[in-house]
Amino acid sequence: MLKRIKVFFISIFVIFTVLFFSILPSCKQSPGQDQRQVVLYCSVDQSIAEPIIAEFEKQTGIKVLARFDTEASKTVGLVQRIRAEAASPIADVFWSSEIFHTIRLAREGLLAQYHSDQTEHWPAKLTDSNGRWYGFALRGRVIAYNTERVSSDDAPRSLEDLLENKWKGRLVMARPEFGTTGGDVASWFAHYGGERAKKILQLLKANKIRLVDGNSTAVRMIATGQADVCLTDTDDVYAAQRNGWPIAMNYLNQGGDGPLAIPNTAAVIKGGPHPDEARELMDFLLSERLEEMLARSDSHNSPIHPSLTRQFEQYVISKPLDVDYEKVADHLPTAIKTAREILH
Repeated sequence: MLKRIKVFFISIFVIFTVLFFSILPSCKQSPGQDQRQVVLYCSVDQSIAEPIIAEFEKQTGIKVLARFDTEASKTVGLVQRIRAEAASPIADVFWSSEIFHTIRLAREGLLAQYHSDQTEHWPAKLTDSNGRWYGFALRGRVIAYNTERVSSDDAPRSLEDLLENKWKGRLVMARPEFGTTGGDVASWFAHYGGERAKKILQLLKANKIRLVDGNSTAVRMIATGQADVCLTDTDDVYAAQRNGWPIAMNYLNQGGDGPLAIPNTAAVIKGGPHPDEARELMDFLLSERLEEMLARSDSHNSPIHPSLTRQFEQYVISKPLDVDYEKVADHLPTAIKTAREILH
């Protein structure tokens, strides 16, 4: 009998101990439950965005719950998520690596107005007339080439150059359904007109251009000799050069009128659960500090704040294409559909 009682109390002790130590971690975490937070959807490369997010958290004490896109579904995946969640938004802020899908989200009524002292004199070309999005930190569309297989004298310097027969079977680019390639193709429709843009796509098809999942993949193919030339963005070339790959670039000049410059955009999602924290995050995303961090990062974005354009002159996109981003966004669905039909 005594033995049974002893076993009983030992069992009770073990159960109590297990319960105590299982509850203890949650007790330790309870103060964090009161921490302010904000939900960020971000299509900027995670390795670039995370140090910036950490800086914001350090400055404000606000925890950022960030969700990133994959390279293959760049930007479009998060855009579709915002649409799907429109009735009950989960995210507070959308930080996109491009502008055209952001414009379309604003037109669909999914973005809220945001105004602050620093947006009062924001460049008109880089903001919605109702303050529903703001552009900053530019990247340029470029032609990247393998320096061991293509000389600088022979390297193509314009979209028209890529249509020459000598580049047949040597070209690669990201699929236009995702990322910045779709916006670039849409800019051809806005700049050249629909018929000429279709002809350009047909000539690229005739030159056997290959499509891959993302700009970084296209650049990697150039570096490894699987292709000689690709269409991509400045940040992917800077990353390749940092890695010591044999990659150089020329801006993707459109008919002598300059390359497309693609800004980052930031916007508040209408009906997001943390409106006050969203405003603080927007303040940071549109700050000089943010642009300085992007310019210094491996992405080397071209800043728009005047003091920074002088400081980071080597990354400034000189003479970019004079294009209406709203008109390019108009052409986006048709451009993607046409490119898919012709190039696939």
